[in-house]
Amino acid sequence: MTSIERIEKVLKREKADRPACSLRCTPEVWDDLMRHFGVATKADVLDKLDVDLRWVSVPFCGPNDRSAPTMGGAGTDLWGNVMEASKNEFNTYYEIVRHPLANCKTVDEIMDYAWPSLDWWDYSKIKDDIKANNKSGDRAILYTCGGGFEHAWYMRGMEQFLVDLYEDPAIVTAILSKIIEYAYKKAMRVLEAADGKINIVAAGGDIGGQDGLMLSPEIWRELIKPHSAGLIVPFKKMGFGTFYHSCGSVTEVIDDFIGMGLDMIDPIQVTARNMQPENLFNRFGDRISFHGAIDEQHLLPHASPREVYDETTRIISILGGNGGYVVSPSHQIQGDTSVANIVAIYKAVKDFRY
Repeated sequence: MTSIERIEKVLKREKADRPACSLRCTPEVWDDLMRHFGVATKADVLDKLDVDLRWVSVPFCGPNDRSAPTMGGAGTDLWGNVMEASKNEFNTYYEIVRHPLANCKTVDEIMDYAWPSLDWWDYSKIKDDIKANNKSGDRAILYTCGGGFEHAWYMRGMEQFLVDLYEDPAIVTAILSKIIEYAYKKAMRVLEAADGKINIVAAGGDIGGQDGLMLSPEIWRELIKPHSAGLIVPFKKMGFGTFYHSCGSVTEVIDDFIGMGLDMIDPIQVTARNMQPENLFNRFGDRISFHGAIDEQHLLPHASPREVYDETTRIISILGGNGGYVVSPSHQIQGDTSVANIVAIYKAVKDFRY
């Protein structure tokens, strides 16, 4: 089967010849993998591991004093967030040190902010990225368009944004409206430029913590859900697979996402409350597919390759009980995980037969 056929099976919750798989890493880990395999690009690494789902993007071509990735580099991102580097022995991370909307008092100030331009992206390059990922065969292509909740608090500051949910919901609505409008319009330009080569449109925004949601389900449904739906419902109606990322415990609102038409939930943080694979499959496995679940918090940094292989096999047997599962680490693999443990995941995928 091709990668596209496997992912189509996942979306329909039907079993394929083997499980489908995906991979995300920090830059340091991509470098380790390229050295290990003796290759020059991320796509080459993914080909070596026979990874089915490929994440594509368009390059930033905006002002020189801005950059594309939030928390992906020092300086000012396209939204106006200012970031500084924070390092440990394994990775360099970037933390927001200035939130551009922190001092806004009115909706008018939000609306008058210098929001980024849709022309700050080179949409013509999306086909090049897709082609690079398809050089060893037809791969399933995922484009992620962004999200509302996270980007909103990035710009406002988390504490202030959480206060706004209760004391100034009009500010919340104004910020989310602008962010979702931008993400939707950018996605439409990407999809047009890709000319039918994208299979899944992803959105996201971390709303879960280790023990539950970071805000009440009722407030989420009232103020956040309508905006999140704006990056799921339209693309579902267009015939794309739909995908949503939130770390943490999100079981309280998975039914809501299913009601929006969500096909796949990510990253399945299995150490969070009620996110154990058995619980998720029993409650939701007949109505939604899963992506992730190979534990990045404890398993991958500390286990042996054999233990990783065995746990990956176990997770597949549970979450893939009806074929609706994409094997992937439960987030970007961090620099404290060995190459041997990464390879063990994909050996388990290759060896598993439904």
